[in-house]
Amino acid sequence: MAKVLEGPGMSLLIKWGMKVPNHVVVTSVEQLYHLASANAWLNDKRLVAKAHEAIGGRFKLGLVKVDLDLKGAEKAVKEILGHKVGTMTISQVIISEMIHHEVEYYLAVKSTREGADVLMANFGGIEVESRWNDIKRMFVEIGKSPSVEELEELARTAGFKADLAGQVAQFARKLYECYDREDGQYLEINPLSVTEDGELIALDMVTMLDADARFRHPDWNFTFASEFGRPYTEDEQEIMEIDSRIKGSVKFIEIPGGSIALLPAGGGASVYYADAIVAQGGKIANYAEYSGDPPDWAVEALTERVCSLPDIKHVIVGGAIANFTNVKKTFAGIIAGFRNVRLKGKLKDVHIWVRRGGPYEKEGLAAMRALEQEGFKIHVYDRHTPLTDVVDYALKEK
Repeated sequence: MAKVLEGPGMSLLIKWGMKVPNHVVVTSVEQLYHLASANAWLNDKRLVAKAHEAIGGRFKLGLVKVDLDLKGAEKAVKEILGHKVGTMTISQVIISEMIHHEVEYYLAVKSTREGADVLMANFGGIEVESRWNDIKRMFVEIGKSPSVEELEELARTAGFKADLAGQVAQFARKLYECYDREDGQYLEINPLSVTEDGELIALDMVTMLDADARFRHPDWNFTFASEFGRPYTEDEQEIMEIDSRIKGSVKFIEIPGGSIALLPAGGGASVYYADAIVAQGGKIANYAEYSGDPPDWAVEALTERVCSLPDIKHVIVGGAIANFTNVKKTFAGIIAGFRNVRLKGKLKDVHIWVRRGGPYEKEGLAAMRALEQEGFKIHVYDRHTPLTDVVDYALKEK
């Protein structure tokens, strides 16, 4: 599950026929005025400015400014950009049209083990948390979709009257279609409200999608929100982009301050090595994994990012005994990455520790050992060496 920021989340609602406020996302005052020259509503309407990051309690933190004109929005952008919240520095602001409204409702679709729940209430906003047990819900089995008639019945049960129940049902049907077709995990609109013209409009939302489904959605041109209290780095984003379009998988997250870089085969090995290093007093510099027999060029790209981390003393290339991943092929990508990074003046004093088994392991391990002739400080072990022994060897070398 991965969170999508408010701007692209609203764009998904528009794609599936739902109304949202006019909005733009800016990274500078200059960009705001450039957009204002092409969007009359920025000049004519009252505005709301919010930090466009995955952080809670933005209003309490002073990162939401309301009832602004364009000049006020400029001031808000200057105040919000660069503001630090923990380890995060705010780098984007979303400016949206301020919609005056008198009612607030709640609508959501949530993935469950057996299917999905549609949640609905004729109240919303801050009331939701204190009245969670009053929210009405309907279960939808995997592979099925709720009918408008079923959703209208849910709306009436939730307290919506007359024509409004029908409107809410139609809106909920579109939200469910968005959830289903966009590989959603959780879509929440809070508040859902009504415009002066009587149309339903989503004023704020939470969007969580299946990040591993990106390859099915060529129009997903947005970056998922980081789960680590900071924006993703450029290298992290590049590996995520590669991961979205390959068979198999490559993952990479930086952990500043560590001296041991990890390049394990599979998520299990990644956690296993990380735990072993920390248990012995070491500090990891990253999380990474390659799995599912990814192409060698993708593993090469991952290797370059891992081996370019600052101040590392060791790189551990490890994994269990593969079932179908071609060790020779993936090691070819890793070796190419080693050489590319070495040409940039890195890895000179870094020890590389390799432990792997699986199809074509003999050829792959032999190619790794041959790197010693090129000046690499490399130590290579086969399937007969316990998985985390290389951690012991590396920490004894420090």
